[in-house]
Amino acid sequence: MKILVTRVHQAEVAVGGRTVSSIKKGIAVFVGLEKGDDYPVLSEMAEKVVNLRIFENKQGKFHYSLKDKNYQIMCISNFTLCANTKKGRRPSFEEATPLERANKLFDGFILELKSKGVDARTGVFGEHMDIALDLDGPVNIVLESG
Repeated sequence: MKILVTRVHQAEVAVGGRTVSSIKKGIAVFVGLEKGDDYPVLSEMAEKVVNLRIFENKQGKFHYSLKDKNYQIMCISNFTLCANTKKGRRPSFEEATPLERANKLFDGFILELKSKGVDARTGVFGEHMDIALDLDGPVNIVLESG
């Protein structure tokens, strides 16, 4: 599992010109599910996401987590994070989880986030999404399982 966490002032997802989800201050989380990912990995990664200390204290040091600040999460499925670009110019997505299983795992990941007491919103799995992010930083952190 690969996750890109980026700090945002706000985020919005639209599908077909219609806004389907939005958040104010928090993080946008792009989730790439790989072959071999399973439910224990979802729980472990959700724990990392909600407790990742990427918000500053008064001294400017990363000290607070999303959960500490009671901020929101915009969670977006993103199989392209699983791209292998080691050979040639065209990315290979052979390591991405097949669509049907990835959908179930993504739903499971959202449930794990919510079970940790955070406000997690989503885009629409498998759809082309227009994503508007007002970045805060920039602060971008890559998390990988295993």
